[in-house]
Amino acid sequence: MPAPKLKIGRVGVIGSGVMGGGIAAHVANAGVPVHLLDIVPKDGGNRNAVAEGAIQRLLKTDPAPFMHAGAARLVTPGNIEDHLDRLGECDWIVEVVAENLAIKQEVYKKIEAHRKKGSIVSSNTSTIPLQNLTKGLPKSFAKDFLITHFFNPPRYMRLLEIVAGPSTKPKAVEIIRDFCDHALGKGVVDCKDTPGFIANRIGTYWIQAAINHSIDLGLTVEEADSVAGRPMGIPKTGIFGLLDLVGLDLMPHVSKSLLATLPEGDDYRRIYRPQALFEKMIADGYTGRKGKGGFYRLAKGADGSRVKEAIDLKTGEYHVAGKPRLESVEAARKGLKVLAEHPDKGGKYAWAVMRDTLAYAASLVPDIADQVTAVDEAMRLGYAWKRGPFEMIDQLGARWFADKLATEGKAVPSLVTAAAAAGGFYRTQDATVEYLGTDGAYHAIQRRPGVLLLTDVKRGKQPIVGNKAASLWDLGDGVACLEFHTKMNAFDADLLGMVKKAIDTVTKSYKALVIHNDADNFSVGANLGLALFAANVALWPAIDQLVDQGQKTFKALKYAPFPSVGAPAGMALGGGCEVLLHCSAVQAHAESYIGLVECGVGLVPGWGGSKELLTRWATLPGMPKGPMPPVAKAFETVAMAKVGKSAHECRELGFLRPTDGITMNRDRLLADAKETALKLAKKYKAPEPPVLNLPGPTGVAAIQLQVEGLALQGKVTTHDQVVVKELAKVITGGDDADHIEPTSEDKLYALERQAFMRLVKTEGTLQRMEHMLTTGKPLRN
Repeated sequence: MPAPKLKIGRVGVIGSGVMGGGIAAHVANAGVPVHLLDIVPKDGGNRNAVAEGAIQRLLKTDPAPFMHAGAARLVTPGNIEDHLDRLGECDWIVEVVAENLAIKQEVYKKIEAHRKKGSIVSSNTSTIPLQNLTKGLPKSFAKDFLITHFFNPPRYMRLLEIVAGPSTKPKAVEIIRDFCDHALGKGVVDCKDTPGFIANRIGTYWIQAAINHSIDLGLTVEEADSVAGRPMGIPKTGIFGLLDLVGLDLMPHVSKSLLATLPEGDDYRRIYRPQALFEKMIADGYTGRKGKGGFYRLAKGADGSRVKEAIDLKTGEYHVAGKPRLESVEAARKGLKVLAEHPDKGGKYAWAVMRDTLAYAASLVPDIADQVTAVDEAMRLGYAWKRGPFEMIDQLGARWFADKLATEGKAVPSLVTAAAAAGGFYRTQDATVEYLGTDGAYHAIQRRPGVLLLTDVKRGKQPIVGNKAASLWDLGDGVACLEFHTKMNAFDADLLGMVKKAIDTVTKSYKALVIHNDADNFSVGANLGLALFAANVALWPAIDQLVDQGQKTFKALKYAPFPSVGAPAGMALGGGCEVLLHCSAVQAHAESYIGLVECGVGLVPGWGGSKELLTRWATLPGMPKGPMPPVAKAFETVAMAKVGKSAHECRELGFLRPTDGITMNRDRLLADAKETALKLAKKYKAPEPPVLNLPGPTGVAAIQLQVEGLALQGKVTTHDQVVVKELAKVITGGDDADHIEPTSEDKLYALERQAFMRLVKTEGTLQRMEHMLTTGKPLRN
């Protein structure tokens, strides 16, 4: 379904701090011009210095707030004394100034005096009730006002909490919801006007509970994070790592704000417990990653290397961070309930944190949100939990959870009692997921128009064909979807076999193929562990056969009689990039990180990646004439193992065509890819083989000269030179190539295969492969 025509053509952001600047950058990522206004500095020099400085800071920040450098040109800096008239151009004005009611209301008066009629105004506050923000302001302002609470960093955190007041026009809410959904890629959650809204109300409680129980049960920082991390479906930072990430000094401000507005009797008031150690850490500058360190820090070891240290919660002294070995963590592989029931201190800790947090979350509905689905979505998108609180209760078993609360003398929230009686907060009826409402009845979960999730497609159905590595699903309308499901979606012979099977099946029975999956990463490439094992036992024919299988499979995909659309999100590296390069088109999620990274492990792309990238540059309109410009472009990208850090950067690197699509909201990616596939299928014709005129040995000589210069500067290692020499031979067409005579596609496939097999037999490459598997980092040997 096509996206609605968005009614936001220009945005104003007032306040250029971390959040204001991040919001402005992300609006610019959507291609929408932004006026970024801030105060005039007291020194009186450059009156726009604050906003201009914010833009420069954003350009240097890592991870990058801008998806590409060009987006920064859409942000116009200004100040709130000279440039308020610019707000008259804006359809949406976002206030992101200090969390001070008086300051905010002064800003609103200035906005009201300069904005155009019908423009929408919102605040990014997470602490001040909407009714307080609009008190005393004109009714005309209140009608166009709402809260839009972004999470930091705005580009990467998908949650946007929206709070509308009793006077807010429904149309204003819908316009902002649509814009933030389609253009900014947000998961928009409607909240009530209550302290902390949803995510921070529950998240702050969870952090406090986790801190308290770690101290009471005598867990180390490392032990607590090893439990309250991945075993509980929470990011690996756990609790203390998360505090280091966001800044330990943030917590007192959040707590103070909540305590000032929470109702009497709220359980956060009971568990709130200031820690003298934490106050000392903040005072001494140990505020986390942005300070001298935090609960963890990097220190210099005896040999001069960097050593990770953790603080002792009792003494405040640092020690070398250990790797906890708790039986409960290992047992958690069998499920959340197994973790909660484990008798060791890790299990007791997990249960105590879950017990308090999940019961607290259940006690807040419907006060903070009308539906449990809103709470679960907010915690998944805002805190990156794998499951929201009510989904976690279902994982434990609602009846089991209610009984265990009662056994321990804890209050059982009425919503938990209802779920225990009904059989859980969620159920599946006729392939439709339903949630338990506060009315005691189940209701179907409604997706927004244009959202298509593969999990919904698969529910209650069998794949068309499949094996342990991949499955082919029917998306309807004559379109099939190939889903990878190996570990990290890595390619092996079984996965390549399913790609070929999908090609054969779609040729006979379907109009088009989409290649997509719901995993965090599209594909990390070939299974490096299997390749290293085969190399270590000299199974060279098996490796050669896998290279040959991959080349033939991807070539068959490229020249299939139907269109194929790759729909990646997350990492698409090595072979994952190569399969996309052979698709008829790509519809990429904005947060796609695509690259040919084989040189980093001492290899060259073996499945046509170099050849396809070279073809892209050679056929790109406007490229300089002659055989070397496209060779130089492709060589630089592959030799340096460049990875696009957004879909926009991937387009600049040639991994995406100018005609390939970019989807901002991941939930809309599959629907957009399907729509693209159907459009292509109407008059599809397989591409003609490329004709490439390559420089051959003269090109190799030119590249070698550059490499030798870099080697003299110490920028290229000994084995780098071995690898890039092989890559140069491939990308220039081989020893017998001449720019007067065309080089065939099959010749380039053969050159890739030969170079790959020579390199995989070298000691330097085997060392790189083993180092990558062991450490996750490239070896410079």
